Amino acid sequence: MLRIDAHHHFWKLSRGDYSWLTPDLNVLYRDFLVSDIQPLLTQAKMDGTILVQAADTVEETHFMLELAAQHDWILGVVGWVDMEAANAPEIIRELSQNPKLVGIRPMIQDIEDDEWMLQDNLRPAIQALIDNNLTLDLLVQPRHLPHLKTFLSRYPDLRAVIDHGAKPDIRNKAIETWSQHVGDIARTSNVCCKLSGLLTEASENAEIEDIAPYAFHILKCFGPERVMFGSDWPVLLLANTYQNWVDMVEQLTADLPQADWEAIFGGTAAKFYLTKTMETL
Repeated sequence: MLRIDAHHHFWKLSRGDYSWLTPDLNVLYRDFLVSDIQPLLTQAKMDGTILVQAADTVEETHFMLELAAQHDWILGVVGWVDMEAANAPEIIRELSQNPKLVGIRPMIQDIEDDEWMLQDNLRPAIQALIDNNLTLDLLVQPRHLPHLKTFLSRYPDLRAVIDHGAKPDIRNKAIETWSQHVGDIARTSNVCCKLSGLLTEASENAEIEDIAPYAFHILKCFGPERVMFGSDWPVLLLANTYQNWVDMVEQLTADLPQADWEAIFGGTAAKFYLTKTMETL
């Protein structure tokens, strides 16, 4: 079994297209590149990763693909395309020629319109994802979930994954409405979900007990066959360390059967992202 971190980022500040990355973010305001994560992957016994966009530019997607070409353990890249652009299908087709390009992620959480995903002008880009065997990462928050259910019902052939459990408000222990929407979406679609990013939604110095109700709900609703571990490193550093998050998730899943555990820590991500590349691994 490949042990996969299904969600992490790199950035190089001098590239200049990380509009959200400002000095007030302290620990994050520096370059994070291959040499920073490799020791962490070794310690956590990770065989490979999925590298996810952090800037809303195609140029960053090419930057990530260049890194993936140099390092076999970067198993796939989730890039960015302006999905509203008239030439979005053409750009998606061109990018899909690179076997390391496995999907696209629009930065939905930063878009003012909560119903953005329901626009008809996105249909050509979404169809291009489906036609080119690419995935869609859904960077959403609880406010988006009612619209997400509608969106997923419109595109049953789209392979999609919810990032960071839809970012529940763990800090304020808000769980009821989030849990209802997540359960409804899991029942009515084939969408997957990442067990990632939860610590940064919790209070400072959060413990496993703070995370557990949300993690267990994700596992209950989606099942291990639709849940994948992700670190969300280096954003994770706002809350904790790479290894501590790995340890937490391993503890939360310790009582599961071996097959379920293996799915969460690699099997689900491999089936979801690596249909284009598994033959070459």
